[in-house]
Amino acid sequence: MKTLVRFLSISTFLLSTTLVLAQDFSAFEYRTIGPSRGGRVTTVTGTPVLPGTFYLGASGAGVWKTDDYGTSWNNISDGFFDTPSIGAIEVALNDPNIVYVGTGSDGLRSNIISGKGVYKSIDAGKTWDHIGLAKAGQIGAVEIDPTNNNIVWVAAIGDAFKANEERGIYKTIDGGATWEKMLHISNTTGFADLELLPGNPNVVYAAAWKAQRTPWTILSGGENKEGGIYKSVNGGKDWIKLETGLPKGLIGKIDLAVSAVDSSLLYAVIEAPGDEGGVYKSVNQGKTFVQTSSNKGLVNRPFYYTNIELDPTNPDIVYSNANPLLKSTDGGENWTMMAVPHGDNHDIWINPNNTDLLIQCNDGGANVSHNGGKTWSSQFNQPTAEIYQVAVDDQYPYWIYGAQQDNTTIAIPSSAPSGTSAQGTQVMIEVGGCETGPSIPKPGNHNIVYNNCKGRFSVYNKITGTGREYSIGASNIYGHNPKDLKYRFQRVAPVHVSPHDPDVVYMGSQFVHKTRNDGVIWETISPDLTAFEADKQVISGSPITRDITGEEYYSTIYSIRESKIKKDLIWTGSNDGVVSITQNGGQTWSNVTPKKMPKGGRVESIEPSQFNPAKAYISVDRHLLGDATPYFYKTEDYGKTWELLSTASNGIPSDYTAKVLREDPETAGLLYAGTEYGMFVSLDDGKVWKTFQQNLPVTPITDVIIHRGDLILSTMGRGFWILDNITSLRNSEITNLKDAPILFKPDTTIRYRTGRASGDFPNYPATGVLIDYYLPNDLTNDVKLEILDANKKSIVTIVSDSTQLKSTSEKIEDMGLSMTFTYLDAKLETKKGLNRFTWDLKQKGAWSDKKSRSFKNGPMVPPGIYTARLIVGKQNLEQSFEILVDPRLEKEGITNSTFIEQLEFQNKVINLLSEAIKFQVTLEGELKKSTNSEKKALLDTILKKLKNAEGAYPQQMLIAQISYLSYIIGDADKEIGKDAKERYSELVSEFNLLKNESAF
Repeated sequence: MKTLVRFLSISTFLLSTTLVLAQDFSAFEYRTIGPSRGGRVTTVTGTPVLPGTFYLGASGAGVWKTDDYGTSWNNISDGFFDTPSIGAIEVALNDPNIVYVGTGSDGLRSNIISGKGVYKSIDAGKTWDHIGLAKAGQIGAVEIDPTNNNIVWVAAIGDAFKANEERGIYKTIDGGATWEKMLHISNTTGFADLELLPGNPNVVYAAAWKAQRTPWTILSGGENKEGGIYKSVNGGKDWIKLETGLPKGLIGKIDLAVSAVDSSLLYAVIEAPGDEGGVYKSVNQGKTFVQTSSNKGLVNRPFYYTNIELDPTNPDIVYSNANPLLKSTDGGENWTMMAVPHGDNHDIWINPNNTDLLIQCNDGGANVSHNGGKTWSSQFNQPTAEIYQVAVDDQYPYWIYGAQQDNTTIAIPSSAPSGTSAQGTQVMIEVGGCETGPSIPKPGNHNIVYNNCKGRFSVYNKITGTGREYSIGASNIYGHNPKDLKYRFQRVAPVHVSPHDPDVVYMGSQFVHKTRNDGVIWETISPDLTAFEADKQVISGSPITRDITGEEYYSTIYSIRESKIKKDLIWTGSNDGVVSITQNGGQTWSNVTPKKMPKGGRVESIEPSQFNPAKAYISVDRHLLGDATPYFYKTEDYGKTWELLSTASNGIPSDYTAKVLREDPETAGLLYAGTEYGMFVSLDDGKVWKTFQQNLPVTPITDVIIHRGDLILSTMGRGFWILDNITSLRNSEITNLKDAPILFKPDTTIRYRTGRASGDFPNYPATGVLIDYYLPNDLTNDVKLEILDANKKSIVTIVSDSTQLKSTSEKIEDMGLSMTFTYLDAKLETKKGLNRFTWDLKQKGAWSDKKSRSFKNGPMVPPGIYTARLIVGKQNLEQSFEILVDPRLEKEGITNSTFIEQLEFQNKVINLLSEAIKFQVTLEGELKKSTNSEKKALLDTILKKLKNAEGAYPQQMLIAQISYLSYIIGDADKEIGKDAKERYSELVSEFNLLKNESAF
């Protein structure tokens, strides 16, 4: 899958030019590894002018576009949008280059990401401008006047978590330069939808919705005066409320549809109590309505779904996006289910020129149909997964685990899992549990995975594919009033394996539970460690629709961590703002909540220090309470006192809600913080934060883990990302980059044999040693990188294209079969600042008459100690590093002597191949200049034995045979076979005979 990503220089807003010489992170870059499976998409659209072009707007992944009917998707909002949450997309009818996007998804889940206003593109999404309404919150609809694409309407739902005056209907007549609020009801009632009358865009319908989320309930709807349908016939100057035939009492979320072929027809799907909820139809532009259906499938979970659309050519064909996707062919009276690739449906767009061509979206992505919904395009080509947490196992290479919102748990490899892995192909497995997670592989046995699924604990065996459930309390808590529950579990209840004993597993309800035998026996080792306010223990979903999935269970434990350096020292954090500690394995507990911390926040993460047992870090999220402020704290006295690490001026913006904070396991004071809108790093224990966004798209960072020198992230909308090798960050010199070049010590590298590197998706790199270096100035010459073996013998020298390799190229051509190996690589950058080069572990290969290929693709060097030497002008900087054997090979019995013997034999074959190729070039030169017919005949005869003839399927001659031997002896780490050795002797003899025949 082609994934085009365009990044704005967001990573520079804290790195001004005055700091470049003091600190530089520019060489660090994340790579995306998937999964390639789609996540929640809340809006889709197309354009009849370009039938293969569609847009999707995800809840946490921004705007994506396809030009090939959904075969491939490319992100087009990265680098332009301040939020990845999309509420509505509209393409101008008379110009497909004009696109407006309203941010802020309208499906108000607890993990919804705030909107940041409206964006406009005049080049079909290549570039974007922010055009206002930054505080409008979630945007339910955008409509473009079909007669003038500078006239645009917006329905603003508002802030999902608090009252705000920006709720309302907005209009611009100058393409977004200015906006006017055309309709406002109150600071708690916004608008979920609006429609323009076909043929007369001055007639406008708007659907008012009172909505707000809290951590413990969903508020959707209110008294009739707080909601309903409004109409204007004069471009929004005046409004009337449409009431005849509509519900008179409580009224909730509403979505509207106006027929494109009969403007008298107006449909509305309405959240209302009991049988009043359902679809209503007006045949007189809203003067009167008649309910056509009270089918519960139309309004099940209305705060999340509620979308109605009409066939653009037939007003009797109606679609309802909810759970499931329903279709009516008789004007909304009877409904049948439509099959789509995934459930939880949100939007649909039908091409008016071909109603069999449509796009639909759901919690699994966006899918295109060419046959009216009988079959659909794939959702495995859009890496927009919302992942709740991240965990890793101890395989080689390691695998990454998490749970995908409204999908399965997943495990995917960090790099190509084997030397024969197909590049560009996603490898993914399910590992038990369900969408909420976490999924934690057991240390020492990655085939065992501990899972939570909405409060239910299970143990999954990857070998048998069996999950054994051992839920605490053995009771299904789904749909219960939390006040009646013995154990209250959040949907994402924490599961934590003791770092001191892999058989000890902790899980949190309002209590801490512990098992020593995979859940067969649980013991409760704590009292209630939450704030437990009785008035927050309520049935979620009011005043109309009950909705109890566990997301709103309040006063539960949200994070558990046992110290890695002090057994039985356990920290917990609740989702109502309580931090607790035990130092004796649960015998006694203390409430150590920061005294100045605002109440009620969700303690998203706890990080016990790996250097000081009295020290710990927490991240607290209060965005569900209407407070987007990031709260990161540190204690150094077991929680007696706390220091706020995210002040108004030390680097993290005031609305970047805290998600996760982790400490580097090797360098004290090196901290990584994930927020609602990206990554930050501190090199001084939280005193100052620097953006560490690099090439990451803007999306919430839900979890961070550091493993084998890599920084691994999970995101709420863009899957997993890895920043390989953070060794240089751990070096104090990175804080003091001045006037002298610096070569950072490369990290220890495991020598994997993998398939070819894939820069596409997923991004699986080939094995390489990452070498970071700092240059104080831009240089065009005098920069070289040399790799030396343990005896300080040069293996390879790399120069940049900016250093002009002309003289070196001459040297290469003349150096025959000596072991000196110098080649040009443009990736050896010579720009000012921090640079990174990846050495592929390859030594000298065979000679070629083509300079670009000569001596390339040699065998991998064996495990051992090596030295990197950076030559900058007259300065030589050296750092040693180690290359380790693949642990899987050690289990096979491959020893160091195997590597050495194999390499010696490979070099012999390579030398033979080089000699043979040079011999061919020499003969061809002689043939060209010779005038002796007998000599030319002889040379021609020898050349035919030496090289393959032209054409299809030629017989493989001597050089091809030597090349084949070189290939088969170097395809894996192994003992050289007897036949290969004998074949080498035969080839040497054949070559010597040809040389003797030629008399050269």
